[in-house]
Formats: sequence, structure tokens, C-alpha cells
Amino acid sequence: MSFRAEEFGLFVGGRWVTPPSAQRFETVNPATGETVGSFVVGSPDDVKDAVAAAHRAFPGWKATPAPKRGEILLEVARRMRRAKADLGGIVTREMGKVIAEGLGDVQESIDFIEYMAGEGRRLFGETVPSELRAKFCMTVRQPKGVVACITPWNFPTAIPNWKIAAALITGNTIVFKPASGTARCAAEVVRIYEESGVPPGVLNLVTGSGGVVGNALVADPRVRAISFTGGVETGRDVYVRGAQGLKMVHLELGGKNPVILMDDADLPLALDGVLFGAFGTAGQRCTATSRLIVHTKVYDEFLGMLTDRLDRFTVGDPLDPATGMGPVASADQEKKILGYIDLGRTEATLRYGGRKRTGGIYDRGHFLEPTIFETRHGTRISREEIFGPVLSVVRVGDYDEAVKVANDVDYGLSSSIYTRDVNRAFRAITDLEAGITYINAPTIGAEVQLPFGGIKNTGNGGREAGSAAIEEFTEIKSVFVDFSSKLQKAQIDRESAI
Repeated sequence: MSFRAEEFGLFVGGRWVTPPSAQRFETVNPATGETVGSFVVGSPDDVKDAVAAAHRAFPGWKATPAPKRGEILLEVARRMRRAKADLGGIVTREMGKVIAEGLGDVQESIDFIEYMAGEGRRLFGETVPSELRAKFCMTVRQPKGVVACITPWNFPTAIPNWKIAAALITGNTIVFKPASGTARCAAEVVRIYEESGVPPGVLNLVTGSGGVVGNALVADPRVRAISFTGGVETGRDVYVRGAQGLKMVHLELGGKNPVILMDDADLPLALDGVLFGAFGTAGQRCTATSRLIVHTKVYDEFLGMLTDRLDRFTVGDPLDPATGMGPVASADQEKKILGYIDLGRTEATLRYGGRKRTGGIYDRGHFLEPTIFETRHGTRISREEIFGPVLSVVRVGDYDEAVKVANDVDYGLSSSIYTRDVNRAFRAITDLEAGITYINAPTIGAEVQLPFGGIKNTGNGGREAGSAAIEEFTEIKSVFVDFSSKLQKAQIDRESAI
């Protein structure tokens, strides 16, 4: 498709606005260095305006029947499906993931929005029996109010839509602060919601830095819930400051995800899985396979298979369908990953890759080689989240050791085991400390109809996606209907009561 950079304002109260004297920043294509878009550097005053718009819009949106809200979401999904090719191309240009994954990012958005639209005819509460006669007991779900959605750059349409669609179907209004590096993707998503009939003020977009825009959102007392996906340290800060305002804070943070390869594994199947798990999205997924824990009986054979395949694995133009891996997302990402590779050289054995690609098209972008280290468990590269195409391989002697190694990190998002032993597979479902476990598949994410999230430093216990997604954005109200026409006192000794 043809492509041109555009200039965007903020989206506040149903209008695209550029504040007077606003400063601007640009996003760039990490493969070519070309400008993708120009955006406003949001200020605390801009956040106040956006929160005020969301606050004003809340009563009307709350009163809109949930099935009607679902109809609007279905229109969003329809329009996004028609725009999929263009929007997927923007994902690839702005973030750098290969085009199949860029399109997949958008498809995940579509799937989840459609799923959430259906929740508009459910939003289940529960009914329970009363201990008294002529009395009815039930729970209903109600929206929290104004929600701040703060999202990362690695899934620049999918993660925002996980939050936005779930918050909207449950009747909340939103101020959306995207990662600055993928602001064009965010603006295009908001455009589609606007065109689909979301009322003014219900969804607002403020671009800018986390230190300014994000902090202002967390501090505003009218924001009653914060949904944040990003790094652990930033997430911890958001959590602490949000708690000072007694806000609900939902965190989705990092991962150090293991694939366990047992001696009875289907090695060709595992090879495909490890390649995609470790080097898909250039390893820039919170669910990326960053650790490969291999039984000693198949260790040498499998590493040979893996390095042979990498010799034919293409790194290059992410818009070329034949490319296996595109650039990392930014100069900062490149610097951080190369720093970890340098560290790995001092504490492990470099088996493959380990360099920045140079020459030709590589000089315009941030291209790294897929990298493999053979290491012992406990090194920094085997424990810390690198968020790049770097795989640590650890040799183990049996299943128990493999599980011990897999669990002995600060994270618990996704996990995987390759085995033909059904008993061992079911043991792993129980034994692996993670929010997601795959059997005979890599540590990728979840399908939209299942909850997504993790334990330990991966988050603070909530889940996105699936029916659990609505729990993040709703309050439970208990309702008692007494139709006895007399005063009844529950849980009082009726024999001694006056």
C-alpha cells in the first residue's frame, strides 16, 4: 500500500485538537528510519481536559444499555476488519514486527472486540438463595467510572483493544495513553472507534511521555481505575501511587518464559515452536520464549537442529512476507539488548549470533542477529527479562530438575513443555508456576476467549481477555429484594430478638 506520514492531535471530547504552542514528537520506522507520524507532547493540562471529558460522558455511557454498547463494538470490529491490511502495515512500519505478525496484531484486536461485544448480552451476576422467606438475593455488575488505559509498544493495537473494548462494554469511559513509539497505531485505532459511533468523551487519547501524561492520569482523583501494561519498575511505581488514591490498579508486566524439552519430545515440532517463541516479534513479547530447558539426552541434537535452521532464517525487511524477523523497535531497545549480549559473553557460552547486522538495508535500522547462549541456571541472562531475540539454553537431567529451573525466576507468565507422556504433561500443568501453560506449543499468548496474565512479578493477580476481562473494569453490587411486607432480620437469633 502507499504510505504517508501524518500529523495528529489529541482526541478529547470527540474532537481532534492541537493545543496552542504544543510541542510535537515523531515516530519512526525502526527498519528504515523514516517518519511514520507526528504527535502532540501532552501536558498535565491536556490530561485534565481529557479526564474532564470522560467524567462528563460517563453518566450517559453508563446508562446506555450494554447490548447497545455491544452493537457499537461490533461496528468497530467490522471497520477494523476492512482496514486490516492498512492497519497491519502501519503496525509493521511503526513497531517493526514482520507483516504476518502485524496483520495478526490487528486480527487479535478484531477477535477480542467481537468477543467483548457479546459480553454486552451477558455481564453475568449471580443469584443465590436467601436464608429468609420472601426475599431475593443477587449481584449485578456496574462500571467503575473513568479508566486510564496505559499501553506498551510491542502489541500496539491488540493490547490497547484488550483494555478499551473491555472497559467500554462494561460502561466505563476512558483516557488512553499509548506508548510514544507506536502513537500512530493508537491514533488509527481511536479513529476507528470515533467513526463507529462511540459518543464524544467516552474514549479520549492523550499522547506524550509516561513521566508527564502517565503520572497525571495516575494522580487525577477522577480516574478510578488504571490498567497498565509495561515494565516491572514502572508498574510498581504506578501501583504504589495509584494505591494512595485507593484506585483499582491492574498490572500486566514482564516474563522470563521457559520451554521445557523432554527426552521424548517431538523435536521437529519443538523446533518450529522454539523458533517462533524465541524470535517472533524479535523476542519483544512478554510471552517470548527466553529460556529453553533441555533434557541432556536430546540437548546436543536439538541445539544442532536449531542452529542449522537459524542459518536459513532471514532477518530483514519486515514488509517482505519471506522475512523471519524484522528489526527491534528502537535505538533504545537495540542498546539494551546489545548490553545483555555483552553481559552474556562474560557469563555464558555464545552459541549463535550475538551481533548487530550491518551493511545495506541494515544500516538504516535496528537489526540484530538471533542469539543463543548456552548457560547454567542462575546467570543474569537466564533470570532477567531481556525483551529481545536472545535465547538462554540450560541443560537438565530430568523432569524434576527442569521444573525447578523453570520456576526459579521472579516471573510467571507463560510456560511450555514438549513431551509425548500424557502423565508428565498433566503434572506440568500443576507444577509450572505460570498464568499460562502450553503443552507441545511455545510460550505464546492466549486465545482471546481465555484469561491472560501471570503471577509473581508478572503482575498483581488480575487477568485480561476472556470473560475475566470484565472483572477488571466492574464493581460488584449485592442486591436484596425483600417482598415479605415485614421487617426481616438476617443472621439474628430470631428466638431472642426483640
